Amino acid sequence: MNVQPIYTNKFFKKGLEFAANKSSLFIASASLVMSTAVRPLAIMSTPKTDIENKKYACTKSLASSAVGYLIMLCASLPVSNALEKIDKNPSKFLQKNTIKTLKAGEKTLQKSKKYLFAKQLFNLGLGFIIAVPKSVMTCALIPPFMSKIFKKKNEPQKEISFTGKERLTRGIGKLMDTEIVQKMSKKFHNTNFEQHIISLTDLLATGTFIVQTKNSKKIEEKRKKPLMYNAGISTILCLSSAYGINHLIKKPYEKFVENFKKANKNSPKLNTYLDGLRVVKPALILGSIYYIAIPVISTFLADRADRNI
Repeated sequence: MNVQPIYTNKFFKKGLEFAANKSSLFIASASLVMSTAVRPLAIMSTPKTDIENKKYACTKSLASSAVGYLIMLCASLPVSNALEKIDKNPSKFLQKNTIKTLKAGEKTLQKSKKYLFAKQLFNLGLGFIIAVPKSVMTCALIPPFMSKIFKKKNEPQKEISFTGKERLTRGIGKLMDTEIVQKMSKKFHNTNFEQHIISLTDLLATGTFIVQTKNSKKIEEKRKKPLMYNAGISTILCLSSAYGINHLIKKPYEKFVENFKKANKNSPKLNTYLDGLRVVKPALILGSIYYIAIPVISTFLADRADRNI
């Protein structure tokens, strides 16, 4: 029996391991690549749209990706390191009753879906927590990014500048010990919670960005509405399309997972890889929609909305 290379490819499995253990950073890294390369090209190719509106939409994408990645890099590494310590020595950081509850009859804690849910609650929840400061900083950086990227003749240019080891582990352990986290793990561990968390994070970030843009004194007044419409239209179209695509690919995805399990049945990291797949799937669905298809549509519609409203 010939196994397809993708199921056993070491780079693919390394990527899944990274996605499982550093979910928020994986999503931020994927967004960085897509939003600094693919999305600006898509936006600038939008037909019959005001060039300045395209420039602002493009700048928002670049500023958002840069800010998001830097914040997530700083925030996610301590959290992922803390979760790794709990993985290696759960009895040191978790109560016996918590371990029993989260194991849910599995031989080890790491094989339990309930425990994996609890881990991802902290990994992916981190993105939700930083959504507001990320959006505030994105809005603040649009004017300097605009002047730096799209230089105007005779315009002076300003420089852009960015001016206890186990405490976090024990803190996360105490949160896992709480009844609310254990109840959430029990109730939602078999749901599409990864996509739900990512979607909620996007909604919060978009809402914050719109409010900040409206109140900004540095963004040109006539450019505010197209930028706000663009952000809102992008997010709504992206999330609604993502859930539709997720439903359409459900059976092919399940078949892929079963084949992946067979190809890696003897791997001690199988559960980590499967956890990574659950993160990669919504990230790729949302990424392909958000950074390729939606930018052209939302930039075009935002420009039309600004002209007619």
